[in-house]
Amino acid sequence: MGDHTPSGDSADDRLDRIIDEVVAPAAEEVDRAGRFPRESVDALARAGVLGMTVGPDAGGQGAPVADAARVVERLAGACGSTAMVVLMHYAATAVLDAHGPGEIRRAVAKGAHLSTLAFSESGSGSHFWAPLSTAVALPGGRIRLDADKSWVTSAAEADSLVWSSRPLDPGTGGAMTLWLVPGDCPGLRAGAAFDGFGLRGNGSVPVTAREVTVPATARLGADGAGLDIALATALPCFLVLSAAFALGVMESLLTAAAGRLTGTRPAHPGRSQAGRSLTRDAFARLRLRADTTRAFLNDTLATLGEGRPDATLRVLQVKAVAAEAAAEVGDGVMRLCGGSAFRRGLGVERRFRDALASRVMAPTTEALYDFTARAALGLPLLPEPA
Repeated sequence: MGDHTPSGDSADDRLDRIIDEVVAPAAEEVDRAGRFPRESVDALARAGVLGMTVGPDAGGQGAPVADAARVVERLAGACGSTAMVVLMHYAATAVLDAHGPGEIRRAVAKGAHLSTLAFSESGSGSHFWAPLSTAVALPGGRIRLDADKSWVTSAAEADSLVWSSRPLDPGTGGAMTLWLVPGDCPGLRAGAAFDGFGLRGNGSVPVTAREVTVPATARLGADGAGLDIALATALPCFLVLSAAFALGVMESLLTAAAGRLTGTRPAHPGRSQAGRSLTRDAFARLRLRADTTRAFLNDTLATLGEGRPDATLRVLQVKAVAAEAAAEVGDGVMRLCGGSAFRRGLGVERRFRDALASRVMAPTTEALYDFTARAALGLPLLPEPA
């Protein structure tokens, strides 16, 4: 992967070492302070993790989404904020690798460029496919962008944003156009630091653009083709990796619960909560939810790898399946662990909060239910504009 790792180590070994030595030790403080996990992101970049999905022609490994999913799952088990930063970087990289300039692709491959998606907007809510952001052509081959973006992960930290707007030419018939916007563009402003319920260190804040200008060459793909590009690149990556994220959080929660349940209770020497049949039943139900999610995710990855005809349907389903399972497992583990789950040191309450994020990240579970029904019934995937 990178030049700063010992020779002979496998990619998995390097990732495990970074998680054990950098990501996991910082997770509680990242959450408590709402601090961007810069040390963790930099360590992953040096190890080649951030650039591994870029194509070999630009110096990357061309790693498939299945490899990215394993990375996100393992990171999510240690620090949800770090995992979400990497997830959004991979989703943005999917667009950049297909339509971005060579110098940016090479920079990503080297771990020298962090990117993210800037799709969601305060005006369109979770309907990312209907942007209100505008793009206007200016003299001299420049484009003016104006927008009120909401919930842009790594907003103040990313080197670039994959940005959506309405098409330059309304006559294209397309719903949106994509742009590569440098994170330090004049007129681009990130909101106040995120102070939320979960994923407190992922740097997700609103971003406003006022008379931001980029060269016309910053366009990613054809004018009006942005939605098709997003549906073919960023969205499948985001949905699959979101499921992997949820699975990683579930596994860490269940590990914590198992340790709590099998531990000896001081008031009853030699006995543990695992000796209770009702407790075992509750744990088994949660274990089944996680295992069912893993089976569904594995099948989704298989559909993509094999090009099966049900690939689109599986991709639309997998985040909804995983998000609802994570919420259920998080709530169940909080119950199983009792009062101890509310203490920060155990890490259960932090992971419980992180587990709820997938439900509300666009496309939300409700939107994915609608997509799933439309795909299964042979209807247009997206509703007609109002």
